Amino acid sequence: MATQTSKNPESVHDFTIKDAKENDVDLSIFKGKVLLIVNVASKCGLTNSNYAELNQLYEKYKDQGLEILAFPCNQFGEQEPGTNDQITDFVCTRFKSEFPIFDKIDVNGENASPLYKFLKLGKWGIFGDDIQWNFAKFLVSKDGQVVGRYYPTTSPLSLERDIKQLLEIS
Repeated sequence: MATQTSKNPESVHDFTIKDAKENDVDLSIFKGKVLLIVNVASKCGLTNSNYAELNQLYEKYKDQGLEILAFPCNQFGEQEPGTNDQITDFVCTRFKSEFPIFDKIDVNGENASPLYKFLKLGKWGIFGDDIQWNFAKFLVSKDGQVVGRYYPTTSPLSLERDIKQLLEIS
């Protein structure tokens, strides 16, 4: 199981999830950090631009408190078919990404990760609460609250102003 939580989570920090190596990660370790949570895929038309821009954001703001959490998902056109090891190797080799890659999850439907069920509460997309495609993005405040939801086609770099506000950088 990719995600566990208490019965009534109040923030992203209430979740424990599996990383790509199947280790438990208590998201409370990210208290005080701004999070950009993204469902990713290796074989999507949006892969190159999103990973390149996510890397740029991470390099620029990681030391100021930004963390990007990437969740592989194979629900959209089967564009993330690999194992966790294959996915991590692809992301770290091709894109030189340094941000955390987590266990492959579902983001929609009956088997959706509890974390994604929480993220989608009150942050509706064009099709209600469902994630539309790979690279949907959620911006989370330092206290673990979802403050923004962005479409898959939204450029990660276009979120820089919002990220800087949450990081309290002028």
